[in-house]
Amino acid sequence: MLLVEILMRPTLITQKKKQKISDDLIKDCLSILYNTCICTEGVTRRLAERNDFVLFLFTLMTNKKTFLQTATLIEDILGVKKEMIQLDDIPNLASLVSSFDQQQLANFCRILAVTISELDTGSDDKHTLLAKNAQQKKNLGPSRAEINQATLLNIPGFIERLCKLATRKVSETTGTSSFLQELEEWYTWLDNALVLDALMRVANEEAEQSSTESSDESGLANTSTRTQLPQSMKIMHEIMYKLEVLYVLCVLLMGRQRNQVHKMIAEFKLIPGLNNLFDKLIWRKHSASALVLHGHNQNCDCSPDITLKIQFLRLLQSFSDHHENKYLLLNSQELNELSAISHKANIPEVDAVVNTDRSLVCDGKRGLLTRLLQVMKKEPAESSFRFWQARAVESFLRGTTSYADQMFLLKRGLLEHILYCIVDSECKSRDVLQSYFDLLGELMKFNIDAFKRFNKYINTDEKFQVFLNQINSSLVDSNMLVRCITLSLDRFENQSDAKVAEVLSECRLLSYMSQMSMRMSFLFRLINIIHVQTLTQENVSCLNTSLVILMLARRKEKLPFYLRTLQQMEYTEKYPGFILNNFHSLLRFWQQHYLNKDKDSTCLENSSCISFTYWKETVSILLSPDRTSPCAIVSYIDEAYMDIDRDFSEE
Repeated sequence: MLLVEILMRPTLITQKKKQKISDDLIKDCLSILYNTCICTEGVTRRLAERNDFVLFLFTLMTNKKTFLQTATLIEDILGVKKEMIQLDDIPNLASLVSSFDQQQLANFCRILAVTISELDTGSDDKHTLLAKNAQQKKNLGPSRAEINQATLLNIPGFIERLCKLATRKVSETTGTSSFLQELEEWYTWLDNALVLDALMRVANEEAEQSSTESSDESGLANTSTRTQLPQSMKIMHEIMYKLEVLYVLCVLLMGRQRNQVHKMIAEFKLIPGLNNLFDKLIWRKHSASALVLHGHNQNCDCSPDITLKIQFLRLLQSFSDHHENKYLLLNSQELNELSAISHKANIPEVDAVVNTDRSLVCDGKRGLLTRLLQVMKKEPAESSFRFWQARAVESFLRGTTSYADQMFLLKRGLLEHILYCIVDSECKSRDVLQSYFDLLGELMKFNIDAFKRFNKYINTDEKFQVFLNQINSSLVDSNMLVRCITLSLDRFENQSDAKVAEVLSECRLLSYMSQMSMRMSFLFRLINIIHVQTLTQENVSCLNTSLVILMLARRKEKLPFYLRTLQQMEYTEKYPGFILNNFHSLLRFWQQHYLNKDKDSTCLENSSCISFTYWKETVSILLSPDRTSPCAIVSYIDEAYMDIDRDFSEE
């Protein structure tokens, strides 16, 4: 293409004296290319096939005059490129990034997002665990996205600059003149001229408000509104930048170098910085003139305000999940409160609490976790944030169960809030319900005080029936809570404490789960709703919950009784073998999946307080081919109905 040749001409000429193309010509070429990509089908894809041109475009980003047009074109091209580029191939990447000012760096994060996120195949079957395992066998080395993440982390000062961008206050941003130059950037990035109209409408509204307020000095007011940048525009501008930066930090936090990223963002005080922005920017109240795109409203998922909140909650979830740095979400007083809870209960303090560097925690009256709880309780029933809020708080509780962490949240009314949402508001959203059940499970696990509070709130048979209906409406969503109740009941039954005995006798939930018929009903349904070919990251927990029920039965030497009861339930359903054959296949898959040397089994151990060795032994016993073994599944399937040898690995 002629335009590509014009742009790349200086790099293609081998003469000593290379020609220099003017900035205006470069701008014109880029604009024509960009518009051609939009208007003509296939152009973007053809450009994407020229790897030399894609890498060349990055060199144009060193020129501030052509940065915006170049960045926009690169983003479009990378969006259709079949193979992800390797950041290592970009000439002088480290010096290129160091040459960017903070605004350019934030915009560059849009491009980086494409290069560090794993490509989504978009097909549901590809997300099955069978397909994922097969893919992992093919890809022995790290993916390009993982290599690119490592490349970014090796750029000196990169994470520190991202943390500064993420936590800077609106007052620290650039002045009016440079901002107004970037209004074009708004239009280009969001690809919608209506955004510009919306911005100018905000400016006019604030100008009118300002002149009304100071009518006596109307002349002065009119001149000041011409030179002063409206606050709403500053805020929205900053929100758009923070969105990109938080996304990149979130992806890096979930990558292979997670511990390295954790250490850096703790050191650069990302969490205290976000805590200081919480009220004024992240969870600010909408002003009457907040930016809203034409045809949308303030609660629309594509509004920048909404997207920032969700990205912020996703970052908190990634930050807290199974990592001791989660205690940086508290302030010093709240950390002292955790210590006091442990001392009062006469249990040792959690090492991670003792070892937390107090100079890196949140400051102010409340830490970030407490602020999140406050807004969570005020969230309207139909809010799209409820799912993400519950996920973020649940990730704080994940891992080895901590009584002090649970009590910290129980004292702030979290259990009652969750039960109100599940029972009183009769939440209908499947995603939100699942996040509430998961959070409730982590909050109540092994905690007798939580079960006592549960019984105090669910104080009538009618309320309890509504709660059970919600659990039974979808076991895929509620099975983690079922697992928590089962594990807790088993522990309480083995304790000889008067308080525990009292709650055991009074609590509707524990009494319900103590009935053998109820446990068998859950076990039967959990096995029946999953099959090897349909197992995903989402529903594999049903298999692990059914295993927990059987491991606890094995401890009490009741495993044969459970298997015999499953056999009888099959006959009652007039379909002998359909549950046990399926369960046999599921357990064979479980061995393939969890006994893989790369698989981390600590999550199963931490969530159940059952050693992984006991998990493995139980599965082996159940899969024994010996038809005389009272604990082998095959002993309970009549030969006429036996169907256990199918190979599922290639399906």
